[in-house]
Amino acid sequence: MEWGEISENERLQIEHIRGLEDEELEVEEVDEEELSDEDANGGSAGASLYDTSIVALHSYLGEVEDTHHRLAFLDGGAVFTLPLFYLEGVVLFPEATLPLRVIFPNLIAGVQRAMRQEDAPYTIAVGRLYRDPDNGRIRFSTTGTTAEIKQFRTLEDGSLNIVARGQQRFRLQRHWVDVDGALCGEIQVIQEDVPLRTPRDVVGKLVPLRKSAATGSVVSSSSIHLECQHDEGNDSDEISGGSFERGLSSAEKQLHESALFSCGDSNASDESSSDDDKLGASSQAERSRLENSISPVQFSKGIADACSGVTKRSQILQRKYYMNQLRDAPRAFWPSWVYQMYDAYSLAIKAADRWKKVVKAPNLDNIVMKPDLLSFHIASKLPLSDSSRQELLEIDGTSYRLRREIELLDSFDKLKCKACLTLVAKRSDMLVMSSDGPLGAYANPHGFVHEVMTLIKTTAIGVTGRPVKEYSWFPGYAWSMTECTICRAHMGWYFTATRKNMKPQYFWGLRSSQVVDDTQ
Repeated sequence: MEWGEISENERLQIEHIRGLEDEELEVEEVDEEELSDEDANGGSAGASLYDTSIVALHSYLGEVEDTHHRLAFLDGGAVFTLPLFYLEGVVLFPEATLPLRVIFPNLIAGVQRAMRQEDAPYTIAVGRLYRDPDNGRIRFSTTGTTAEIKQFRTLEDGSLNIVARGQQRFRLQRHWVDVDGALCGEIQVIQEDVPLRTPRDVVGKLVPLRKSAATGSVVSSSSIHLECQHDEGNDSDEISGGSFERGLSSAEKQLHESALFSCGDSNASDESSSDDDKLGASSQAERSRLENSISPVQFSKGIADACSGVTKRSQILQRKYYMNQLRDAPRAFWPSWVYQMYDAYSLAIKAADRWKKVVKAPNLDNIVMKPDLLSFHIASKLPLSDSSRQELLEIDGTSYRLRREIELLDSFDKLKCKACLTLVAKRSDMLVMSSDGPLGAYANPHGFVHEVMTLIKTTAIGVTGRPVKEYSWFPGYAWSMTECTICRAHMGWYFTATRKNMKPQYFWGLRSSQVVDDTQ
């Protein structure tokens, strides 16, 4: 590849990688239990933070050439015949990167077939291969993802180095071996749904109590009216939070704020909103309280208990947030919170927020308003077992997939050895060593692809063999094999820095196919 054919940023990254590979291997034998967290993370003066963006380049494959081919998405529901690549323990999602080291003759024949086929050129079908836990027999998942070959290189021995990218989900209808020995399959492309959004006319806005027809201190259901918006050109709220408060008397404002705080704490963690409307369930609960004629004194007593220990600043933030939410009232048969359960945009905001708290990197703000892409991205990077992620791939519907991902982000905590169920890691041990996230696919020289999750700490896992610098998935780190200390199963790899000032000094990489999580 000539320097003129690549960008300046890519050239600098390649030079940086080559510089790391030229460094002397300096690995110290250190007792992990005596090593502090600061030392493990390169806490010494002058430590350099590792550039995680170079990992996503998969430089261990060598220089690969761009195919310069851009394929439009295949029609949903259409049937195609594609070469099949079944990879053990690998679950490919749309938009995810898949590196391949193709050395077996039948797979080379499959790639050659993909490059010359006319209806879907440069496209292969990738599925998960696994062993049946009951009888140990090899099984093939019927739901997989098509992948477009983006870059490739043919080596002198006839083998291929490939970088592919996931495109669309499919379901396998039948498979066979062609005359060249390539495994082929008849697949049907899955028609993806359009992300659902709560209709704007599902909720209306409550008129201030002073403007209603109510008389006396008791507010009945007949005294609450919806502000109908007949102007088709104006879909936004006609009453802002400030004008709503100004329309209240002193007594009504006290009652209104009491209602806000009584519902604020219980619903704050579960509320989210789309970019157009903030649809809340709190208003429905408060309307019921008002209809039951709860007095301001009763509300105030509840506030004292509910708000104990809450700072003044958080109270102010809650008041501002729920001021608008309380005015939402249902116009449709179902209350607004029912629609919100299936609002893909609202769920995407929740999922991105959970990801930021649990996984932290990479940042998903740039795709939060694309719920379908967000759901696939989270599923492809969640540090869970391959069976849990295959479950996510098989879910039809963006909203359903996002809801399941939110559940997983909230619940998963422990990883265990698949063979002996020994605890090997916890969620708090996650470490992001690639700009793609805490889990990624990597190909070894022998033609096998492993999905690896990176962690700063593990338990019951031992290191075997000397550190090896060649063919490292993480430039600047040497790798050693690891195994479970209880059952001796191969768990993954231990990576040690080749320079003393590199941060972190070490980390672990576990195979997703060799662990089970506590969500199963």
